[in-house]
Amino acid sequence: MAGEVATAQAQRLAELIRESGATVALTGAGISVPSGIPDFRTPGEGLWEEVDPMEVAHIDAFHGDPERFWSFYRPRLHALGDVQPNRAHEVLAELESRGMLDAVITQNIDMLHTKAGSERVVEVHGSIRSARCLECGTEYGLEEVDELFDDEGVAICSRCRGHVKPDVVLFGEMLPADAIEEAEALASRAELMLCIGSSLEVYPVAGLPSVTLARGGRLAIVTQGPTPFDSDATVRMDGDVVADLEAVLEAL
Repeated sequence: MAGEVATAQAQRLAELIRESGATVALTGAGISVPSGIPDFRTPGEGLWEEVDPMEVAHIDAFHGDPERFWSFYRPRLHALGDVQPNRAHEVLAELESRGMLDAVITQNIDMLHTKAGSERVVEVHGSIRSARCLECGTEYGLEEVDELFDDEGVAICSRCRGHVKPDVVLFGEMLPADAIEEAEALASRAELMLCIGSSLEVYPVAGLPSVTLARGGRLAIVTQGPTPFDSDATVRMDGDVVADLEAVLEAL
């Protein structure tokens, strides 16, 4: 029975995608879990299971204790840089290539949508792709950052000796204005928003489904665990994200 329900939901979502003149995907940590990246909340595995994010991933921690900040972030950058996209990322790239998806708005910093072939990706929490000096603004690619660390394990600008920070949004920082503006514009035009692998609890990004609903658009939610928008969703799928999205693609 559960399989029949999932199949019916996949077919219904495929129908919504076919009917929609403007579809946008909003993705969170759950879409990258099959690639081996633990999410924030999985018991025993979540990213913050062993550390307090306000101590190691807050902008105040970066300024006040850069050695501790980098002791947490440096191995994470290494790990994320080697991760490859999974089939869920590839399905979204395929939908875009077919002209069925306008863009991906992602809360993830892992670059996996771009690696999978998605062309229009709005990274509202930044990306590990680059880092920059907070003093002179010199930008460094991910592969260059490892050469900047001093004896204390802190990334130092090779040009001015200022501190280098990854281009990701830390706790206590504002989201990049241009990315949020683009995300809100996409949400306001969307006839269908696909919310994938996100708990839809972290604002301001969690407010984007409301923008689509307010303009008369529809929501489809593909994620495990409850979200505040479950009762608003036209389609709700909560199985394995890869299997669910593959089923939708097969139904198209």
